[in-house]
Amino acid sequence: MVNPMTQPERATRRPPGGFTLIEMMVVMALVGLLLAIALPNYFQALDSGRLKAQAQNLTLMRDAIDKFYGDNARYPDQLDELVGKRYLRAIPVDPLTERADWIVIAPPEAGQGAVYDLRSSAASPAEVAAAAAAAASRPAETATDAALPAPPEPAASGAAP
Repeated sequence: MVNPMTQPERATRRPPGGFTLIEMMVVMALVGLLLAIALPNYFQALDSGRLKAQAQNLTLMRDAIDKFYGDNARYPDQLDELVGKRYLRAIPVDPLTERADWIVIAPPEAGQGAVYDLRSSAASPAEVAAAAAAAASRPAETATDAALPAPPEPAASGAAP
C-alpha cells in the first residue's frame, strides 16, 4: 500500500483569473472602432439640436416683435423693451454662441423703432468658409520665422573693406 504522505500531492490546477494581453487588446480595438463610428454621429446630432433651438428662439422673438408692432404700430427700440412690456419673459440665449447677443436689423423706414428683425451673432457657414479660405491664402509664418531678427541692411557701396 502506498503511504499518502510520501506520494507527491496532485495539485489541481485552476485556470488563471483575469484576461490575457491579447484579449484586452482585442476589446480595446473593438471599443475604439465603435467610438470612431458613433462619435461623429453624436456630435452631428448635438449641432443639429443647437441649430433647431436657434431657429426656435428666432421664431419666438420674431413673433414677439410682430405682436409688439401690431399693438403699438411701431417696432421696439431695444430687445429689452419686449421683456419690459411682457412680450417675452427673457431674451433667449443663442445656443451657438451661448450668449444673448443677437444682431438687430433696423426697419427699412426710419422712425418706426430700431428692432425690425434679428439674426444670430454666430458666424454663418459661408463666413467660416470665407475666413478659412483667407487664412489658407496667407503665407504661413512659423514660430522660428517670427523669432528670427531682421537681416542686416547691406553696407553702402562707397565704403572700403
